Amino acid sequence: MQATMNPPAPQEQPPIPAPPRVITTKDLLYLKDALSWELLAFKKFHFLAQQASNPQIKQALGKAGQMHQRHYEKLLTHLQVDNNAAMASVTQPQQQQSQQPIQ
Repeated sequence: MQATMNPPAPQEQPPIPAPPRVITTKDLLYLKDALSWELLAFKKFHFLAQQASNPQIKQALGKAGQMHQRHYEKLLTHLQVDNNAAMASVTQPQQQQSQQPIQ
C-alpha cells in the first residue's frame, strides 16, 4: 500500500485594505511594469475595436480596453504619493524612541 502525502493547503493572506504609504524601489519597478502592461493591453483592444466590423465584437473589445484603462489609472493613483514625506513619518517614531532617556 502506497502512502500519499498531500501538500499542506496554502494559507491565504487577507487582502491589504489600503496600499502602503511608502513605495520601495521594488514596488516602483513592479508598478512601472504593470503600467506598461495595462497601457499596451488598452492600446491593443482599442485598435482591435476600431478594426472590428461586428458591433458585438466591437463593443466587447471596447469594454475590455476600458477595463485596462481603468486599471492603468488606478495604478497611477498609487504613484501620486510624496514618498519622502511618507518615509519621514515612518522613520520618525523609531528616532523618537532612540532619543528617549532610559530610566
